[in-house]
Amino acid sequence: MTERAELLPLFPLQSVLFPGGLLMLKVFEARYLDLVTQCLRNGTPFGVVCLRQGHEVGRATGPVLFEGMGVQARIDEVDGEQAGILKVRCIGLERFRLDGVPSQQPDGLWRSAVTPVEPDARRMPGPAVFDTVKALSNAIASLRERGPLPFAEPFRLDDAGWVANRWCELLPIPLSAKQKLMALEDPVVRLSVVDGYLRDKQVV
Repeated sequence: MTERAELLPLFPLQSVLFPGGLLMLKVFEARYLDLVTQCLRNGTPFGVVCLRQGHEVGRATGPVLFEGMGVQARIDEVDGEQAGILKVRCIGLERFRLDGVPSQQPDGLWRSAVTPVEPDARRMPGPAVFDTVKALSNAIASLRERGPLPFAEPFRLDDAGWVANRWCELLPIPLSAKQKLMALEDPVVRLSVVDGYLRDKQVV
């Protein structure tokens, strides 16, 4: 991948999006309605970045601080269920690093120069984490019985990064911990950390 800085519109959230993750948004602010319209028209993604400080809606009344790494999001579906409100289904794509401090435009939308991060190399989960992979498969089956799945298909249980990311989305851990896990470069290490947590909590 060629690393180059480019200006990316940002959707700051008090949550962490992972590559391959499913993100459901309820959009009603004018700046984000415009963002969705532009992304649909141009077929381009936007950036989701976790807030360290500040709020995700309304004009900022105090300092707004962003985490240094986010994930691009592709819009898959849009439902205009009522006037002025859009339900948007997005899929997490590749990670990126913020280059400098994002700037807020006159319309309130944040933009930043970013540098793409190489996607996880596809690695098979090792025998040591078999129980963690199996537990995720069981969790998917259980969640499917309850209603819509929080994961986007296809499921890739033979991919260490995919398994680790889905567990990170499920685990009740602080946002700062999710952010650090998302930023780990080695998917096998990420899955190993998740496996250790699950064993410590006697989930597997």
